[in-house]
Amino acid sequence: MVTRFCKYHALGNDYLVLNPSELARELDAFRIQRICHRNFGVGSDGILLGPLETKEGDFGLRIFNPDGSEAEKSGNGLRIFSRYLWDQGLVREKAFTVMTPGGRVESVVKDGGRTVTVQMGQVSFDSTRIPVKGEPREVLNEAMTVEGEELRFCAATVGNPHCVVLRTAVSEEEAKRLGPFIEKDSRFPNRTNVQFMKVLDRSHIRIEIWERGAGYTLASGSSSSAAAAVAYRLGLCGGQITVCMPGGELDIRISEDFSIQMTGPVTKIAEGTLSPEMFDF
Repeated sequence: MVTRFCKYHALGNDYLVLNPSELARELDAFRIQRICHRNFGVGSDGILLGPLETKEGDFGLRIFNPDGSEAEKSGNGLRIFSRYLWDQGLVREKAFTVMTPGGRVESVVKDGGRTVTVQMGQVSFDSTRIPVKGEPREVLNEAMTVEGEELRFCAATVGNPHCVVLRTAVSEEEAKRLGPFIEKDSRFPNRTNVQFMKVLDRSHIRIEIWERGAGYTLASGSSSSAAAAVAYRLGLCGGQITVCMPGGELDIRISEDFSIQMTGPVTKIAEGTLSPEMFDF
């Protein structure tokens, strides 16, 4: 048996979709790292393994980072997986559910597969749920010192952990410089995704992203959801927010209970088979 893959990107955040029924060998950390490597493999920001059988939704999904670790949830990954299901003829323009380790979401595929809306679930700022060490609290406008620089941050979960750093200006350089330290800061026992956020106006924010287990990323759906929820919670923006990232823009709608609706594009790149030779030492 050969292992087939389909490759997509969502605003430059690229994933490979692998169907578990078409795996020649079971995935392990080494194989995940090799497949995702930009030089020694196909290259991607992660692997989506599905559809999986589940009693808790229409389809099950597991998400792997390029370092071999597993992510609870990925907004861009969910849009891509939804497009893959569309391309395989498994869904049409009707809502369906996907179960991830970070919770169940509802997706709708539109525009012939090119646009996907995902009901991402409810954002929480509760330190016990994110998690963040210390006494139980909402993690809002707290201070941390990273590489000698004092930062203000909020933490949130939308099924996976996020640290939103409030800035008057954001840059790729800063995300790459400070992101690795924040990701592995001891106050985040499960590590964390990091967003550097600038509020542009009442309906627009700009973020730069350091993704847990993946590094600097052009776009992220769950990061957009968390950052927009923080801006809304702090009263800096209303409930309809355009999140601007290096890879493009996502539309985020936030309800009063902090449930998130995310809408954005998906583009198919390629499909093919993985050669066993890739895994030779």
